[in-house]
Amino acid sequence: MRIVLMGPPGAGKGTQAKRLVDEFGMAHLSSGDIFRAVRASGSDLGERLAKYMDAGELVPDELVVSMMAEAIAGNDSTGGIMLDGFPRTVPQAEALDEQLARAGTPLDAVVLIVADDDLIVERITGRRSCPACGKIFHVKFMPSGNGEFCDACGDGQVALVHREDDREDVVRQRLAAYAAQTQPVVDYYRDAGLEMIELNGNGDPEEVAAELMKAMRTVGLHS
Repeated sequence: MRIVLMGPPGAGKGTQAKRLVDEFGMAHLSSGDIFRAVRASGSDLGERLAKYMDAGELVPDELVVSMMAEAIAGNDSTGGIMLDGFPRTVPQAEALDEQLARAGTPLDAVVLIVADDDLIVERITGRRSCPACGKIFHVKFMPSGNGEFCDACGDGQVALVHREDDREDVVRQRLAAYAAQTQPVVDYYRDAGLEMIELNGNGDPEEVAAELMKAMRTVGLHS
């Protein structure tokens, strides 16, 4: 199967993407991971990408589609593919549809995870990370056993970091950008009649995963 995984930041896409990979052997094609790999490759495409990223500008749809098309074409997973972070705009969705139609491999479904904005803000702003070992904590849901210090390294002397992009004003800006840019993609797929699997991401990750597995089997995906 070929699916698109969608939802705002903090809705739980990363957790559920891992479940889909573990359960069904799907290839997880994350646009963020692909962007970083292309940039590090030193290719002409990577150099073009770096110019936009370094300038803090949006990467043009043409370039995004080119990178993702290459990743899709080069994937040989028998468990299908899961697109994460792409498409982000309607032109990207249209270009993806054209490419997959030419290959005779259209999308099968869209998995949409939604959650309340205030809950998302609480989830993201509460994150703390260790700059030494990279372990992630949460002040409410998964606190360090050593208070404001990492309990996994540095003899308890490494202070946890609150990243700038995890602050409330930044998170709310990201949510607004998602609503303005990506929500129209959801409407595009819904209007096209594509199978839509909508999940409430407010609940416990295990409950969300159970609903997701049930829905995926309903549309024909089996482990």
